[in-house]
Amino acid sequence: MKKKFLDLFLNKLHSFFKNSAVKFVILLGIVSLFSDMVYEGARSVTGPYLGMLGASGAVVGFVAGFGELIGNALRIVSGYLVDRTLRYWLFTFLGYLLLFAIPLLAFAGNWQVAAVLIIIERVGKAIRVPARDAMLSYATQKLGRGFGFGVHQTLDQLGGVLGPLIFAAVVFFKYDYRLGFLLLFIPACISLVFLFLGKMLYPHPQHLEVDVPELTTTKIPALFWVYLAGAGLLAAGYADFPLIAFHFQKSAILTPVWIPIFYIISMGASAVSALLFGLIYDRYGCVILIIAALLSSLFAPFVFLGNFDVALLGMILWGIGMGAQRSLLKAVVGDMVSKKMRGSAYGIFNTGYGIAWFLGSWLIGILYDVSIDWLIVFSVVAQLSAIPFIYFVQKKMK
Repeated sequence: MKKKFLDLFLNKLHSFFKNSAVKFVILLGIVSLFSDMVYEGARSVTGPYLGMLGASGAVVGFVAGFGELIGNALRIVSGYLVDRTLRYWLFTFLGYLLLFAIPLLAFAGNWQVAAVLIIIERVGKAIRVPARDAMLSYATQKLGRGFGFGVHQTLDQLGGVLGPLIFAAVVFFKYDYRLGFLLLFIPACISLVFLFLGKMLYPHPQHLEVDVPELTTTKIPALFWVYLAGAGLLAAGYADFPLIAFHFQKSAILTPVWIPIFYIISMGASAVSALLFGLIYDRYGCVILIIAALLSSLFAPFVFLGNFDVALLGMILWGIGMGAQRSLLKAVVGDMVSKKMRGSAYGIFNTGYGIAWFLGSWLIGILYDVSIDWLIVFSVVAQLSAIPFIYFVQKKMK
């Protein structure tokens, strides 16, 4: 069994590097690597930073959730505009320019200003993601969308490791969040350089995909909405890291330097799981999402009730769930929706996902201030409730 799986992985890797589209996937992956150094680096400390500026647990949960809501709700508009105009690169560039709101957190004097800057960056993500994901779906058609999105997510999560690592070093040596935010100007600029290179080499990324006769319809299939319902339940049950970091600081489970280190470990687990789960998805379908949901549903009791060691295990499970959600959820949409409607489909999907994430994060933040036990019950039940929807989709897509 192990040899069979290893052979499958090596064959995928060989075909991946032979295909010309791999250059495109890697270029966008490098862009995401440096941009995630910025966003994930900041995200590893925004909870404690907002707390330091006077925010409560409910405020941290609201800001994190509302940022995700804005970052996803606006995608329905940008996705529609991408399909209508085919200006993939324009929307991608506009979105990445707003990434520079994160380094400006160094100059925030109160939690309200910091919250606005966090939300501005999320607006940028709303603008760029439908166009970027549509371009990736074109390039990953022949590679296997699960594996292709998994490779992109692995590079993305590498940035999610390096960014928090910067903050861990800064906090250890200087205990200065603002210096960490200022250093993030550098990877933000590098991401734009690689994005410009991608635009020069691949001005028409939609040409990377060959039209499939069965997926030439201009309508979004009914199965898409069932799938969105399941994804929404997964999103609603997921606590955002700023609240988790806020909990670590408030409960004194971790010292400040360990908070970004825990995030680094979870991002590493996310990177490995994204690639592994993507490979399994290409062979076995959505069943791997069910396994990921079962694993990630355990993160809440471990994170919010455990000591140092148990909380670390909880963060690994949290990272595994994030890896699955950020790679597999998008791959399934690419296999389900026709090329002509994919920008809109990603926009709609991310909007629904973002609304569920916001409402769940807000409720989790409120429950944190009221009862951690009820927080855990909600998180576990919401994630497990997604499994019947995913199972139904798996049966229909066979």
